[in-house]
Parts: sequence; C-alpha cells; structure tokens
Amino acid sequence: MKNDSQKLNLGFLAELPRPFFALAPMADVTDVAFRQMIAKYSRHGEVGGGPDVFWTEFVSADGLCSAGRDALSRDLAFSEREHPIVAQIFGSNPDHFVKTAELIRKLGFDGIDINMGCPDKSIEKQGAGAALIKYPKLAQELILAAKEGAGDMPVSVKTRAGYNKDILDEWLPKLLEVKPAAITVHARIRKDLSLVPARWDIVKRAVEIARGSGTLIIGNGDVQSLADGEEKARTTGADGVMLGRAVFGTPWLFDRARTAPPTLSEKFEILIEHTHLFEKLLGDVKSFALMKKHYKAYVHGFDGAKELRVKLMDAQNAAEVEVIVRHFLKNSARLPSPDCPY
Repeated sequence: MKNDSQKLNLGFLAELPRPFFALAPMADVTDVAFRQMIAKYSRHGEVGGGPDVFWTEFVSADGLCSAGRDALSRDLAFSEREHPIVAQIFGSNPDHFVKTAELIRKLGFDGIDINMGCPDKSIEKQGAGAALIKYPKLAQELILAAKEGAGDMPVSVKTRAGYNKDILDEWLPKLLEVKPAAITVHARIRKDLSLVPARWDIVKRAVEIARGSGTLIIGNGDVQSLADGEEKARTTGADGVMLGRAVFGTPWLFDRARTAPPTLSEKFEILIEHTHLFEKLLGDVKSFALMKKHYKAYVHGFDGAKELRVKLMDAQNAAEVEVIVRHFLKNSARLPSPDCPY
C-alpha cells in the first residue's frame, strides 16, 4: 500500500458543521430519484436546508470490477445538486476496492464509504457487510485498499458494535489503526438487526474510544427528527448524525426552516412527482415495484388511506399512480394535514 494510505484525510468532512446530518444509505430506497426529491424538498445547499451530506445505496465492488459494471454503475448516478455525496460499497476483495475507489473518484464523488454492518445474509455470504466484524485484519486491508485508490477523497466506514455480542472496545480500535476519515456507528449489534431499540450509549462509547484519533464518529439508529438527532449528538458527543427510516415519505425532513409538514394535498403532489422522477431516471433498470415501499410511507394517517394504498399497490407505472391519486383528491372534499412527524 502507498504511504498516503496510512494518513488521516477528512476531505470535505472537515468543513461540515457540527453536528452534521447525513442521509443513510438504504438499498433500493436512497436511489438517485429519492435523493433528488430530498435535495429539492429539504432545500439541500440552501441556508437552513439539508442534509449536509448524502450517502448512496451500497454497490458491489466485485460487480463494479466485472463485465456487468456498466449496468451496475447506474446505481452510482447522481446530480450536481447532491454534492457533497459519498458512494458506499461492499465486498471483501482488496484489489477490487482499489479499482472501485479509482472509479468512484473519476465519477466525481466526494467520498467513499465501506459497508461493514449490513446483516443481509446474501451480503455476508460474500464475506462483506457485518461479516467483516469477525475479520478485523481483512477489514483493515479493505480500508487501506480503498484509500489507495481514492486519491484525495476521504474513506469512511459504516458498521455496528459487534456481531453476536458487543465488542466495540475491541473492534473500533482495529478500524482506527488504519485512520478512516469517519466511522458511522449503527447503535446495535448484527444480531439485533433492527428489531430492538438502538442503544446510543454505544455511540457515546465510540466517541470516547475515538477521542484524539482525528476520526469522526457519526451516530445512527432510530433518529426520528433533526431535533432528536441534535439531542443525541449533544448527549453522546457525536460529530454527525445519520438518518434513515425517518426520511421515508418525508423528503422535506432535513429542512431546518420548516415548521410544519406539507398539507396532505401537497404531500400527494410530492408523491406523484417522486413517481414520475423514478420512472424517468430508473424505469429502464429498476422494478417499478420498488416505489411501493414509498407509497406505504406517504399514504397513512387519514381517512381512506388504506383503500388508497391498496390501489397504489396495483399500479404499474407513474401514469396510473397519478390517475389514482388525482381521483382520490377530486373525491375528497376536505383533506386534513398528515399526522406524521416531519
């Protein structure tokens, strides 16, 4: 490895506010269409807007080094409005990490992140995701490989406190030895999946372990709002907070200036816009069925929500979705404000 791989490089992360707010990488959720909706309705890049940094869905480093790289690279599409943006990858082959980091740098990303926390069995079978918690030496090699190919881009890691038990006191120092720019700590162990409440005492311990290293600690897990994130950052000392599931159906979540959620009719217009954008940008490479998890989040908390969701689940394209929603709007005399938090 090159000597530079052993150095700490925060890159753009050094310029972010403290605490900063990041959009979590979520497979088949935080695609380019949804990120553009968030950028627009959370006023990313404007005063009081957010998030401070985007993460992409994770992408296979092995896949990006294979004959199918062109199709897979569509998962790395992004717009200029999304800067700063970090590309997340997974895998277990250091050589592929060097090449993938070089590709990501050439594509114009601001950073690269390595997934070492995903509990999906298909990912773990590849020796990737949370499986790497059991192999700290390989995890170190992957970080150094990514840093070798990344040039001046910062390299970060997203992980958990342990596999079957909490081993943060052993695991985190191993990562810190090779000086990643940041470590996002999902405040659970792999065994927990997301079935138990996040334990933010884990994040506080991570901050204490990392103190003096220069590596930033980002907390993740069960953050419901910006106010909740700010409080969690205050009580743990985390440099940043990553929000995931809370942004479902609420692309305006990161707008600090917003004092109330959109009206229900406004929310439906956002749903329609999101659907058309997904079809425009990804309709030729991704199943339209992926949009339906968003409909479950957008459509709830008002009379007729269940019936509307059922109809949306049967829709096959954006045009059908728009017809269904506009028919509902036309036949609803008065729509209340949604009861969901923003």
